Amino acid sequence: MTPILIAGATVLLPEGTAETDLRVEDGRIAEIGAPSAAGALRLDGRGLVLAPAIVDIHGDAFERAVMPRPGVFMPGEVAAMDVDRQLAALGIATAYHALTLSWEPGLRSVARGEAFLAALTAAAPRLGVEHRIQLRWETFALEAIELIERALAQGPTPSIAFNDHTSMMLRERSTPVTERAFEHGAGYRAAPFDDPGVRKSVRSVAARAELTEEAYLERLAEVWARRPGIPEAIARVAAAGRAAGAPMLSHDDSQLETRAFYRAHGARIAEFPMSEAVAREARGRGESVVLGAPNALRGGSHIGSLSAADMVEDGVCDILASDYHHPALPAAVGRLAAETRGDRGRLWACVSTNPARALGLDDRGRIAPGLRADLVLLEWPEGGVPSARLTLSAGRIAHLAGELLRA
Repeated sequence: MTPILIAGATVLLPEGTAETDLRVEDGRIAEIGAPSAAGALRLDGRGLVLAPAIVDIHGDAFERAVMPRPGVFMPGEVAAMDVDRQLAALGIATAYHALTLSWEPGLRSVARGEAFLAALTAAAPRLGVEHRIQLRWETFALEAIELIERALAQGPTPSIAFNDHTSMMLRERSTPVTERAFEHGAGYRAAPFDDPGVRKSVRSVAARAELTEEAYLERLAEVWARRPGIPEAIARVAAAGRAAGAPMLSHDDSQLETRAFYRAHGARIAEFPMSEAVAREARGRGESVVLGAPNALRGGSHIGSLSAADMVEDGVCDILASDYHHPALPAAVGRLAAETRGDRGRLWACVSTNPARALGLDDRGRIAPGLRADLVLLEWPEGGVPSARLTLSAGRIAHLAGELLRA
């Protein structure tokens, strides 16, 4: 690999910012300060910001590349390469694709999930950044457990997110979804299958599963019969995750009881908590709290949940995820900086240092000698949106835009 010297950039270092030079060699950050230029490709970083590349802890926008129209599927390798180019152009060098493994047929079926895993493996030699998997497991999908256990035995180690949209869909509607009872607690009440709220939920997802509303309801009833055995299934998957050293997350927690349940199984990351009390308690215990970058970028949650911007400013949310829109990651940081919700270094850590730490990726997410050279050189005007001019993934150029060569 040709060494790279990035000269004169404003570098986001763990201890603060510095206008300096940095040398990359053999895929790692070799020197900072006054590095040797011998044999290196010299790139002009003057007026630009050099930051750790983005680590996306949860993104499901890849689904639009897999299925760009309802029921229309693209070859997996084509989808993987499409997503790869977008990630690189945004400065995302590590992406955990939130691969939903559900009991539904169609896009989120176990068979489609297995096919996407195979496609990523096949495309890997031609991909510019690192693609990893979040096994976003719908806990009623018992048919997914075998695939989860196989995926945990392969590399690189995926993360596991525990989702229960089944109970959420069938919940009694007297309280908002953000305040619903713990799904396996004494306070949970299910609605009848002909409840208008249940019907509305089914109507919104049936097309994704390529089912009529009535056929979806029939499938939902079959799956709901599994409910007594779900806590045991969760315990099995969590035990497999702990044995593999997989980072584990609980999704959409609305009650302290919910977070405590998954914490006891080893899930140390609260992903999209719906209650401020849950989020604050998790951070108080030293756990990571993930909220959506689209939420922060748009100025609020599209379902009326917590304000990501407020939670980041208060230090409660320490990680932003792309969720359903990859470009929201750098753009949200830009908006938060423009609103003076924090300094650039602290805000950028929400998409780099903090997710890397939470996921156990100790070799990236910071700029320091010896670490993996996952770096992004940003055009970041004051009050504006950061735009990647250069993205390095393990020292290799994954994206280059504009004239950066320096004599």
